[in-house]
Amino acid sequence: MSSSRSAKDFFRPLAVGAPTPLTEIPARPSRAIHFFDPSNEKMAGKIPGMVGTVDVLLGNLEDAVKADNKVAAREGLVKIGQSTEGLGGGGTTQLWTRVNALDSPWFLDDVMTLVPAIGDKLDVIMVPKVQGAEDIQYVDRLLAQLEAKAGLERPILVHAILETARGVANVEEICGASPRMQGISLGPADLAADRRMKTTRVGGGHPGYLVRQDPNPDQPDASRPTYQQDLWHYTIARMVDACAMHGIYPYYGPFGDIADVTACEDQFRNAFLLGCVGTWSLHPKQIAIANKVFSPSVEDITHARRVVAAMGDGTGAVMLDGKMEDDASLKQCLVLVRLAEELAAIDPELKKQYDAIDAPEEA
Repeated sequence: MSSSRSAKDFFRPLAVGAPTPLTEIPARPSRAIHFFDPSNEKMAGKIPGMVGTVDVLLGNLEDAVKADNKVAAREGLVKIGQSTEGLGGGGTTQLWTRVNALDSPWFLDDVMTLVPAIGDKLDVIMVPKVQGAEDIQYVDRLLAQLEAKAGLERPILVHAILETARGVANVEEICGASPRMQGISLGPADLAADRRMKTTRVGGGHPGYLVRQDPNPDQPDASRPTYQQDLWHYTIARMVDACAMHGIYPYYGPFGDIADVTACEDQFRNAFLLGCVGTWSLHPKQIAIANKVFSPSVEDITHARRVVAAMGDGTGAVMLDGKMEDDASLKQCLVLVRLAEELAAIDPELKKQYDAIDAPEEA
C-alpha cells in the first residue's frame, strides 16, 4: 500500500498544534528494554531504584497483564511516570510503554489516558501485532490529535512489534509509514503461532531445527554430528535491512527461558552481530546480559580505533596485523566507535573501560 502523501508533507504535523515530527530518530542507547507490570505493586516499587541501571524501562499494558488488571496497570504507569525522577522525557532512563493491540477493548483508553497524563515523560509507545502501514498511520494521526490537545512540545515515537506473517511481509512499508517510527522488535512467540511454526519456545533455537554432517563413506553407520540452527535468522535479517533502509532501529524481542542464561546470551549476540541495537529484558538478570552483549568489547573498540587512525582520510588501503583494511573496513569500524561513544556517555563503567584503551598506534 503506497501513501498518497507528498514527500514535502511527510514531516508536517497531522493535527493543528501538534509538535513538528522529527526528521531523524535520535540514536539513544537502548540495549535493554526492561518490561515491568505497573499493576504489580512489588514490581512497581522497584522502578525508582532501577533508573540509571537500565537504558529503557517499559510499562507493559498488554500480554502478561490479565484482563481485570488492565485499568490498574494503566493507572500504575501514570503514577510511575509522574512521580519517578530521571525517568523519561530526556532523563537518565527512557520511559516506554507497550499498549494493548489496536483491535482490543483497551487500546483507545490506553493512549487517551497516557498522552494527557504523562505524554511529556513518555518517549516511545510500542504497538503490538502491527500488520501494515495502515496500523501505524492510524496511531500517528491519533497521537498527533492527543499531543495537540495536551500541548506537548515533542512527538511521542512509535515502535512496532513484528509478530505476524503479514507484518513480516509488510515490514518495509511499516518502517516507512510515519516519521514517528523509532524501531521494530521481533515478537517470536506470536509470530511462531501465526506462521504455524512447530515450536512452543519463546525465542531461541530448537534442537529439531538442525543440519547433519554428511556420512563418513568408510563408516556409514557411525554417529554423525548435528548442528542446531537459528529459527529466527531470516526474520531478524529482513527486519534489520528494513530498519536500516528507513533510519530506524531493530531489536531482538523476548527470550523466555529465564534460567538458561547461556542460550539467552547466545541469542542476544546473534541479534547484535546481525545489526540489532538492543533486546527485551523479562527479568533483571537479563539486563546485565543485554548490557554486556550490546556494548562493543574493549578488544573490538581497540581494533576499530586503530583502523580509524591508520586510514587517515578514509581512502585507499592499509595493512594492520597482516590484514588488509580499506574504506569498507573503516565504515564497519566507525559503527563500533560511534556506538562506544554513545554508550560511554550514559555508562560510567563502560567509559572507564573505553578510556583505558591505549591511544591508537599509527600504521
